[in-house]
Formats: sequence, structure tokens, C-alpha cells
Amino acid sequence: MTLEQSIYHHSVTTPGKTAAVCGNESVTYSQLWDGIIRKAEELKSEGVLPNRPYVFRASQDIDFVVTYCAVHHIGAIAVPMEQKVTDEYFNAISAEVAACEFSEDIVDILYTTGTTGKSKGVMLSETALVSCADNFITDLQFSSDLLFIISGPLSHIASLFKMHPVLTVGGTICILDGLKDINAFFDVFDLPFRKFATFMVPASLRLIMQFSYDRLCSLADKIDFIETGAAPITQHDMEMLAKALPASRLYNTLGGTEIGAVCTYNFNDGRYMEGCIGRPMKNSTVEVTPEGNIIVSGLTIMSGYVADEENTARVLKDGKIYGADLGYVDDEGLIHLKGRQGDVINVGGFKVDPSEVENAAASHPDIKDCICIAATHPVIGTVLKLLVVLADNRELDKRSIAVHIKSKLEPHKVPTYYEAVDTIQRTYNGKLDRKFYKIQG
Repeated sequence: MTLEQSIYHHSVTTPGKTAAVCGNESVTYSQLWDGIIRKAEELKSEGVLPNRPYVFRASQDIDFVVTYCAVHHIGAIAVPMEQKVTDEYFNAISAEVAACEFSEDIVDILYTTGTTGKSKGVMLSETALVSCADNFITDLQFSSDLLFIISGPLSHIASLFKMHPVLTVGGTICILDGLKDINAFFDVFDLPFRKFATFMVPASLRLIMQFSYDRLCSLADKIDFIETGAAPITQHDMEMLAKALPASRLYNTLGGTEIGAVCTYNFNDGRYMEGCIGRPMKNSTVEVTPEGNIIVSGLTIMSGYVADEENTARVLKDGKIYGADLGYVDDEGLIHLKGRQGDVINVGGFKVDPSEVENAAASHPDIKDCICIAATHPVIGTVLKLLVVLADNRELDKRSIAVHIKSKLEPHKVPTYYEAVDTIQRTYNGKLDRKFYKIQG
């Protein structure tokens, strides 16, 4: 069933079951469905038509769920934008999609964050949405007694595509406005539910563990699973999380706007394999070429980019997505990521994945956050530079950090330059904003 069909089904079979919670507000499945019907009528009266795009800002609340589902219910195409985008950008996207015609199976257009280039509108079919939800339900074992905490922006796949499986199986979502208030996150666990789960990017998980590790440990019997993705998680952080939640399932997932969620690995297995994304999920096929390029096919992939035939043809060929991820398959058949094309830094003929350096540095006790970028040495040319956010009351000890990294990596992966900064630039969904540093450079 589609998301909307599932909500209707639960509104009939379990009308009083809580579907969504946000702050002091909550709605049952019956109330949620009634709200969707009312909103659909309102949108129709405003002139929203089937198979035409409806662009709207993604509020971080229950109203978003109602609007998003109402758009689908009338057969229109949902185009949720990040809440704080400028009016200029919002109007530009509205004009772009309004000028296009779409095939009847397109139900969502999600705009990428543009960390490595121009933001692109990714067209997704109903089949892609349903199949991605099915991947999660099957491989991460979503169930009707689960409360899933959504703290990331609902305009982005990492959060939006958790709403789908939870409501499809009749579970409950709890929507938070980010993690600005860590107490609000922990307060959710006082709600009368037996099983809890969430998705967090690695940077958010590290924040939780740095400032509230004991509180996290106290929830070991409540947290069913935690999923992470969108950026690499270090071995150190995997070990710390597994120590806090020894019985919980802890997933590292490969996903993206163009591909959906396609691979996952429960790293709470005692091995904590950095970069491992496991095996393909139910509705997905993942191949790794001899050159290390990861190719994805299956039911979850995009239909193409809005008004961009050139990029569509470059990325989508014969029903397969040729993305920027690099990786390899080990002797067990497990897939491992090895960075992304365009991120690799060529240092003296050696190709260095900056995420390797960042992962090695992240376990240093003085470092709270970091990014590895390319810099220029007056004699030897391109070298590595590590920008670090230091832990409270720590001073930059370049030698200590260099020795720490050298104990984990080959000599050519040890940065030449080190600089302490106040913050590391990240996108609103937690990814390192490498494009920002390339522009600055």
C-alpha cells in the first residue's frame, strides 16, 4: 500500500492509536486521516491539480505530515523545501517545476543539498517510495509498537523516508526541531512506549555521546535500534555507541536522494568495521566495478532530474545509478565505502580519501569535530590540512594530533598543516560541506 492508503487503513483498524507526536501535540490515526482529507480539499480549492507540483516549506511538525500526504491524496507532486530557504530560491524552484511536464508516476521531487555542486531536483515515483519503505520495514524490522524519533529536516530523504515505514506499519513518529535542545530528545523516552528508535547523522551521535553519554546508557533497555548514515561514522564512535547500547541494533546505511536506502550493516557485532554498509536491501541491487565505482539499481532509484537531461543521462544509464561513491566488496560479500569521487585529494601521487583522515583524527581526545581539506605547500605542492574544533579548554597540539593519526594511517595520509577553528561547516542535514571549503580555497 502507499503511505496514504496505509494511514487510511490504520484509521479504520486502529483509529485511536497515536500516529504522530510533536511537543505537546499528538494525533491519532483517525485524526491524522481526517486532517489529510480536510487539507486535500483546501489544496484543491486553491487550484492544486493532479500530476502538478506543489512547492511548500517543510515545517518540522505534524502539519507537514498532513500537507505532504494531502498533496499525494489529490494526485499532485509534493516538492518540500527546507524551511529556511530564501524567498528567491523558493520562487526559482517554483518556477522551474511549474515549467515542466511530469510522467504520471512521479509523486515527489526532492532537491539535493548541493554539497558538491548545484542543487538538483530528484524525481521519485510511487514505486520508489513504497519500495524504499519496504526496504526499511524488512531490513531494519520496523514494527507497529515502535516510536521513531525524527530530528532531521523533513524535506530531506534521511528523515522523510523514515516517516514512510513507521506510518506504513502503524507505528508512531515523534517530530523534533533538530537537536538544539538535547533535553527534549531525552524527554521523548518518558512517553508511554516500549520500543524507541531514531536516525542521526554521525555528528549528532557524537554530540549526544560527548555531552549525555550516561543518559544514553540509561536507555539501553528502551532503544530498539539507531540508524546512521549520510556521512562516515568512525570506529571509535561505533564502539562507544555499542558500549552504551549493547543489546540495540546499530545500523550504518547507504542511502541517497537518487537511490533511496539500499544497503545496511548492523555494526553492533563486535567488529565495528569502519565504512562497512553491509549487503543490499530487499528491493535493491548494488554492484562494485573493478575500478571501485558503486552502481545501484532496483525499485528505489530516481526517475531523473528536473529539467536536466544532461545530468540525468550521465548518472542514470540503463536503469542503474552511477553515483560518486567508491567502495569494494570483502571476502564475506560485505560492501565497504571508500569515499567519493571529487573528494579524493592527490598528495604526491597518492590518492587520499579525506574521510579516512577525519575518522582517524576524530578519536583524539582533544578533537570535537574536524575536516580534512587540500592545501598548497610552497615546495611540495598539494598537501593535507586538518581543520579542528577543539574540545573545551584544550589547546591545539599539532604534534600530538599528527602522532595519533600516524599511529592509524600511512605516512602520506598524515596532514602537513593543522588549524583550530570555531566551527566546521556542515549542511543542514549534518554532512560536511566540502563544497564550502573548495570555494574558500
